[in-house]
Amino acid sequence: MVSSCVSSGTAGSLYSMTRRLVIKWAAGEKVTALLAIPEVESRFGILVAHGAGAGHDHPFMVALRDSLVSAGLTTMTFNYAYTEAGRRAPDRMPKLLAVHAAAAERLASYCDMVFLGGKSMGGRVASHLAGNEGWRAAGLVYYGYPLVPLGKKEPRDTGHLERIDAPQLFFAGSRDRLSPPVLIRPLAARLPKATVQIIEDGDHSFKVPKRSGQSHEEVIAGLVARTASWIRGS
Repeated sequence: MVSSCVSSGTAGSLYSMTRRLVIKWAAGEKVTALLAIPEVESRFGILVAHGAGAGHDHPFMVALRDSLVSAGLTTMTFNYAYTEAGRRAPDRMPKLLAVHAAAAERLASYCDMVFLGGKSMGGRVASHLAGNEGWRAAGLVYYGYPLVPLGKKEPRDTGHLERIDAPQLFFAGSRDRLSPPVLIRPLAARLPKATVQIIEDGDHSFKVPKRSGQSHEEVIAGLVARTASWIRGS
């Protein structure tokens, strides 16, 4: 039987508990994280990694974390080492993986069932952690998987995605040039347990034009509702 996620911390307006954490990922090296526990203990924990251009305190990440925990999912976000140090350029994949693995293990100390999620680059690192490193994720959620590198036309190699046994959920905006639906749909079709959700009129940040009739907050609420439903059905 899967145990509930448990923690101790201070009361918050949207959570029953929050806890600011220090993640030690190498000797003498650490990053910061925030663990948020819903009012009713959840069987499910989700680790959400940030994208290349901003840390876990970016408004999109904060809104996503707040909404996920409000939907009843224990949620943890964290900084990669380069972000923690105030640098703009992402670290190389081995260092990103080392930090990501340490954060995942920390969440796993609170929750038996951990889903790996990520915005853009964060989702890609999560996929390598599961596909190449064999980390035991219950499932993976990609908020704009960066299939096509910025400024490039050819998609990245995705062989590691086929080595992931866990279910995978891809969110892609219909206007996303890095995660174009025309490429994401056939990619997911090749994977054994993959699902695609297209956000109409959304770009890589899931922002939609005014003509869509939706606010950015409503789009995020939709992402979270679909995430929570998918996780509970996995």
